[in-house]
Amino acid sequence: MSVSGLCQICESRPAQDRCDNCGTLACEQHYERDLGLCADCAAQARPGEQPDDTDIHRF
Repeated sequence: MSVSGLCQICESRPAQDRCDNCGTLACEQHYERDLGLCADCAAQARPGEQPDDTDIHRF
């Protein structure tokens, strides 16, 4: 899916996709293409894994 804007997770790279679950715009690094989910939703879908939040800038 073609989207425009910045990744809503890192807010520094161009968004490439939209999460099928929550609608978050995500860059290639924060999007799990095989699942169709942003990094946050993918982490919730995989019990025991935590998202890499070192560069998350949500308010």
